[in-house]
Amino acid sequence: QVQLVESGGGPVQAGGSLRLSCAASGRFFSATAMGWFRQPPGKELEFVAAISDNGRISDYADSVKGRFTISRDNAKNTVYLEMNSLRPEDTAVYYCASRPVGFNSILPAAYDVWGQGTQVTVSS
Repeated sequence: QVQLVESGGGPVQAGGSLRLSCAASGRFFSATAMGWFRQPPGKELEFVAAISDNGRISDYADSVKGRFTISRDNAKNTVYLEMNSLRPEDTAVYYCASRPVGFNSILPAAYDVWGQGTQVTVSS
């Protein structure tokens, strides 16, 4: 069973950058696809990015494409979300999640393990 802990969130000014990390424990991290989701205040959970088990395939929501980069380091059991050119509408609680297959999904229901979330607040 994979366990996930997010870190790296906090306040940031519009136009700035932030790097989120998701540390995983568990034997089969390298066999899992990983995703980032977020929940803005008063809104529903939304897909942000996903990465395949070997890191070769990445998917992004249109709202973050070209600004965010997902990556993973399987040797460190960690997935990252590099966020650049941040906007106030990026303000949300960010969650990482895993699913027990190697390929990506944009659907929250496809993921079976979730982290506790980390708050990102972008001020203008």
